[in-house]
Amino acid sequence: MELINKPGTTVQQIYDNADCLYDLAAIEEALDKMADALTLKLKNSNPLILCVMIGALIPMGHLLTRLHFPLEVDYIHVTRYKSTTRGGDLHWLVTPRQSLENRTVLVIDDVMDGGLTLGAIIDYCKQSNVKEVYSAVMVNKIREREPGVNFAPDFVGVDTEDRYLFGFGLDYHEYLRNAPGIYAVNKDHE
Repeated sequence: MELINKPGTTVQQIYDNADCLYDLAAIEEALDKMADALTLKLKNSNPLILCVMIGALIPMGHLLTRLHFPLEVDYIHVTRYKSTTRGGDLHWLVTPRQSLENRTVLVIDDVMDGGLTLGAIIDYCKQSNVKEVYSAVMVNKIREREPGVNFAPDFVGVDTEDRYLFGFGLDYHEYLRNAPGIYAVNKDHE
């Protein structure tokens, strides 16, 4: 199995030694609450849902099955991490195919960490002349945001402390996105 970070440490060991912060049942409950709030806000707006790849793929898929109103789906791929655990410059890999002009847009991301990536995507939407833009994240880390980030996500699944997380879309060195919960990496492996 793939070695990660420290010599002799495998992906399986990272998973086995992690702390489960939210199991699948807790995530399902959080998704139900998010869907209720999103339905109240967006059901009559014919929204365009933008999935922030790759992390939001799993939470967005689960969330979409709970939204029972007309909507369209597209994606955007912007990253700061490029397989590392620390963010760097923004890399715009894919922009949406759909026009955002005069649309209500919901940006779904996996995590609100420092906020730079999500903030840049929201700014991109505003520059594309959207009617309105909202943000939804599966995980909101309780931490100080990066300088210049002065917003909070509009819709949040769960809150966590500021630890390195994986599971339900979040990755550890591109692995463990498929873990059925939200896990915090053991501090010895961060």
